[in-house]
Amino acid sequence: MTEFFHSCTTNERKREIEELLNNFAQQTGAWRHCLFFLSNTRNEYVMMYSLTVFENLVNKMWLGVASQDKMEIRSCLPKLLLAQHKAMPYFIRNKLCKVIVDIGRQDWPMFYHDFFTNTLQLIQSPALASLGLVLLKTTSEELACPREDLSVSRKDELRKLLLEQVPTVLGLLTGILETYWDKHNVIASTPPPSPTSGESVELLGTLFQGSQYSKLLCQPVAALDNESQQLCCLVLECLAHLFSWIPLSTSITPTLLASIFHFARFGCDLRTKTKTGSFISSSSSSNGQLGPLAPTSNGGGRSLQQSGEGNKVDRARLGVLAMTCVNELVSKNCVPLDFEEYLLRMFQQTFFLLQKLTRENNAHTVKSRLQELDESYLEKFTDFLRLFVSVHLRRIESSPQFPIVEFLALLFKYTFNQPNHEGYFACLDIWSVFLDFLTTKIKSRLADRESVLNRYKDAIVLLLREVLNRIQFRYNQAQLEELDDETLDDDQQTEWQRYLRQSLEVVAKVMELLPSHAFSTLFPVLQENLDVYLGLQQYIVTTGTSQRLNITAENDCRRLHCSLRDLSSLLQAVGRLAEYFIGDVFPARFNDALAVVERLVEVTCYGSQISLYDLETAVPSVLKPDLIDVHAQALAALQAYSHWLAQFYSEVHRQNQSRFINLITSAIGASSPLITAKVPEKLLLSSCHLMVSITSTVRPVFLVTLQAVQNIFNLITENQTHRLPQEAHMLVCRALSNMLLLPWPNLPESEQQWQTRSSNHASLLAALTRDYRMLRGTANLPTGRRDLDDMKMVLKQTLPVLRDIVDSISAESTKSRQICYQSLQESVQVSLSLFPVFIQQPDVTDEMLSFFLTLFQALRVQMGVAFTGQIIHTFLSMFTREQLAASILQEGSAGCRVVQKFLKILQVVVQEPGQAFKPFLPSILSLCMDQVYPIVAERSSPDVKAEMFELLYQILHQNWRYFFKASVLASVQRGASEDTMENETQFTAAMQAFGQSFLHPDIHIFKQNLCYLESLNSKHKLYHRKLFRTSMLFHFTNVLLQVLLQKSHDLLQEEITLAIYNMASVDFDAFYSAFMPEFLNGCQGVDSNQRSVLARNFKLERDLPSFTQSVYRLVNDLRYYRLCNSSLPTGTVKL
Repeated sequence: MTEFFHSCTTNERKREIEELLNNFAQQTGAWRHCLFFLSNTRNEYVMMYSLTVFENLVNKMWLGVASQDKMEIRSCLPKLLLAQHKAMPYFIRNKLCKVIVDIGRQDWPMFYHDFFTNTLQLIQSPALASLGLVLLKTTSEELACPREDLSVSRKDELRKLLLEQVPTVLGLLTGILETYWDKHNVIASTPPPSPTSGESVELLGTLFQGSQYSKLLCQPVAALDNESQQLCCLVLECLAHLFSWIPLSTSITPTLLASIFHFARFGCDLRTKTKTGSFISSSSSSNGQLGPLAPTSNGGGRSLQQSGEGNKVDRARLGVLAMTCVNELVSKNCVPLDFEEYLLRMFQQTFFLLQKLTRENNAHTVKSRLQELDESYLEKFTDFLRLFVSVHLRRIESSPQFPIVEFLALLFKYTFNQPNHEGYFACLDIWSVFLDFLTTKIKSRLADRESVLNRYKDAIVLLLREVLNRIQFRYNQAQLEELDDETLDDDQQTEWQRYLRQSLEVVAKVMELLPSHAFSTLFPVLQENLDVYLGLQQYIVTTGTSQRLNITAENDCRRLHCSLRDLSSLLQAVGRLAEYFIGDVFPARFNDALAVVERLVEVTCYGSQISLYDLETAVPSVLKPDLIDVHAQALAALQAYSHWLAQFYSEVHRQNQSRFINLITSAIGASSPLITAKVPEKLLLSSCHLMVSITSTVRPVFLVTLQAVQNIFNLITENQTHRLPQEAHMLVCRALSNMLLLPWPNLPESEQQWQTRSSNHASLLAALTRDYRMLRGTANLPTGRRDLDDMKMVLKQTLPVLRDIVDSISAESTKSRQICYQSLQESVQVSLSLFPVFIQQPDVTDEMLSFFLTLFQALRVQMGVAFTGQIIHTFLSMFTREQLAASILQEGSAGCRVVQKFLKILQVVVQEPGQAFKPFLPSILSLCMDQVYPIVAERSSPDVKAEMFELLYQILHQNWRYFFKASVLASVQRGASEDTMENETQFTAAMQAFGQSFLHPDIHIFKQNLCYLESLNSKHKLYHRKLFRTSMLFHFTNVLLQVLLQKSHDLLQEEITLAIYNMASVDFDAFYSAFMPEFLNGCQGVDSNQRSVLARNFKLERDLPSFTQSVYRLVNDLRYYRLCNSSLPTGTVKL
């Protein structure tokens, strides 16, 4: 063993040793040698190996061990543990405990009747209590939630046996906690002047009046010695695991709860923080750090624990473990009636702790107090508060004994004194859950809306004010500057953006509850910062062509930086609240919204007129981005009010529109000067997005007549050298196209001026596609590299713009789509003629197929059957087997994407109702099954597979009559069983493809295809069809059961079981009498006796819950039998 672990041993030699050891372990009677080694060696490697041999014997070969040997092992191992546990390293001792528990798992109570009583006796004897607790915790872990190497009936039996023992165990553990607390509390009591006992003064208002615990909780924290602390840690660990599986019941007595809370107070104790930061987290186990009880033999010593620092670590750990116990209880949603009172008591006790945590005194502010506590303890405490609010608030809130308002005041203090950002985010989440709870409650009780709101109004108002302060540099500069605003996280946002977004979500939820109050809190703060921004004009000095901001003093620059950052955040807040001014509340909140929109228009015009983004500043690296950001956020906030503007437009369209016209004209006037390549991209994109929203959401009639819009039209259509960046160019083209294509609101069809708009749209697209249409005559690719690149450039610049224009009108009226297609017609034909030329250039074909896919999705009716047919025909002839293979085999490449888009186009075609495209069905099916499927079937990569199976599903679903001809009348008269099948070979091939996919490991394809089969069954009774019933049902059911047995797709356990149930329910009698016996006979690795037990245990039930239980039991027990049988020594006779 020492050689094996030695650093100089070669891998070759290690393999040899491993083989020797494995062979030794397989020998009958090897355990006797291991028992001797365990008793006589001090080498940790040898001890660990010997225990592994025992573990393997007990868990895999126990059935084949002679009963005499079993008795000997059951008697020797506990004796060895008792004799040597003090001298063993803790990990060896724990492993030995686990082996003993494993034996109990197999043999208790029938053959090992004193297994559990021995553990309880150890716990009761002071010198061996720690050992008993390790055994108890291991028993809870291994017996209550056993792995699958037990049969279901044994699992049920063990759980039942353990539940019977729970009251006794909890009683014992309560006794230990009480004893140690009382014993040390007497010693620790000090006369009143001492700081430890002066805690009774600040009890929470009404919370504890008449509560028997108020006095107890005010006692000072006991001063435990090391040994007692270690033991109490073990007790709390046991409790935490027990609480994870035992149901809430009166066995969890008030005394036990009180004891746990005594220990939870250790975490609130300021003397607990060590210099090294966080402590051992709650999940780590106190595996044997049993203080002086275990003078370790691995040379580690106990110096840390003996020192004062170590003592602090253990004290904090007690608090963390106690809170883990509390959280286990609170996380259970199912609360029996007789336990509700206990819950209330628990909450009272926890809020005593919360009050302790948030209490200020001369020595400590709340924040410094929380900073000094252990991080794990604070995390656990926040978890508790989250569970309380999300799971139990609805139960407790109406109880007269629970002062909810005082609780919210404490939560407020706790939230806004968190020592780090993560803690603060976690607390904001709790407030969000609380605000959701209130919103739901009010919606369900509209009658007493006011009384509910009044109860909580003060708390909500305070919360809003504080959250707004927290996002402002003016109040919170030090903390906000720590936030990173450069690195993106998984959600593509920076730490600062996440901070702001979470804060604004809380503001929005408050706005929903108290709209006028939230607005009157936010708007003045915004105004204040706007005044600073609008006042910058007086400091601008113009020299020649350049403008400079004449603010140079360092302090002034810093203040301006903070004010601009705050303005940017507040503009985002105002934008976030736009949704609360529209719909039914539009008239009531009209004036507030108008004030906001007028202000936003004023700010954007101001920024664009004096070109703040172009200013030279004293600190360009800081102030220039600030000025650009404020300008961009003002445009974005204005964009957020486009739905409000649309509602304003429809309300005033018959009256005086001057106010509305002024707002729109100014907004366009503010954004149009920014639409040029010289403006910073952030600002350019914000103004383009605003244009798009005005043209698509508001749609004013007069837009086309504005000079600013004419200028943009000219800028885009003239073949300019200063082309906008691609994204901005696309947005502007979309805005101009929308303006001409989308119907104007509030006007009848006769006043829509379609004629003029149509010719304008045609000239817009003619200008945009000028260069593209010139490629029409190309019959071959140019030979020069330069010319080819130029052609590609034209393609890649034009097609995305056209695609975007088509996409934006896909959901619009027929008239809009008609005009769009007329303008596009020539470009579409050019694209089709170019397609064969570029077939070998996957990056170009990718772009072309994306365009055609969008055309098919949006304009297939306008294109007409003949032309659509021509397109499909071209595609089908171009995608030969060789072309497909070449494309698909480049994994994750443009070639793959091309095939995926081609298959998506075919999906659109086969979903089209009516007879127009039916003639293509055979060739599409043939392409799918004869060309694509053979290439993808054997490849593990999911590329193309998902689209191919979706196409197959759509063919079957949308064209069911292509395979099953039966008329409605015939199916009513004869029942669905008499199917008239057509194209049977294609149908069978498709079903085989689905079946094959269940043999592959890719879980996404598996899930998708299982859903498709279930959908075909629910819509077309697939499983009931004669062909499926007679030749496929057995195979599908068999494959799905095998998948459950292999545990390869465990995440889909429920979906697979439901599918098996639906297949079985076609004919339950046949399933039980024919399928099950045949399935069991085909199962390898079990004998006939075991087969009959499995068959007997599969109850002949027809409801889904019972059937699911039976399937679960069958899979578990079959795996268990195989495991046992595979581990038995050869020649074993099974009884």
